[in-house]
Amino acid sequence: MYLAGEKWAARFEDFRQEAWRLETLPQYLMPQEEKEFAAFLSGSRTDPYTVSNEYTERLRRQAAAGRVQRRVHVVTRPLTDYLRFEFSQYYAPHALAGEQIRIFDVTDRDNPLAGVQDFWMFDSSEVVLMHYEADGTQISREVYEGDVTPFLEYQRIALAESVPFEEYVKGLDV
Repeated sequence: MYLAGEKWAARFEDFRQEAWRLETLPQYLMPQEEKEFAAFLSGSRTDPYTVSNEYTERLRRQAAAGRVQRRVHVVTRPLTDYLRFEFSQYYAPHALAGEQIRIFDVTDRDNPLAGVQDFWMFDSSEVVLMHYEADGTQISREVYEGDVTPFLEYQRIALAESVPFEEYVKGLDV
């Protein structure tokens, strides 16, 4: 089953304990980000402490209710312009709002998650595969119908091999 619109949004309202994401791409092309990305490339930065929008408010409500959103992003250096943008404009305010973000840098090491595609996992029981073009343009989201055990192992590896976002970006120019 492919997910969009209200059915997709409901996943983030209805999970009981955890929504968990693995990101593997160096960029995600989202039409709604074009102007903000261009401004970032021109030197504009957002103060993460002042960001308040529907997404950050949802993160705060979830955290207050004991529900957590987590993610691990697999990266290599040098970081792409998009990753620098994502770290600055999204990850920093989202972390302040309660999202637990970790970075798995595989620059100088083998990637034990090579070939694993992006996905979301809800309450360790439902996996939604994220399908992208090679350039990072999203194609679709699909509920995975098989056994989630391999995805639990991907999560275990990603968490064990990654560091907290705040630790990773110390000293970086993002």
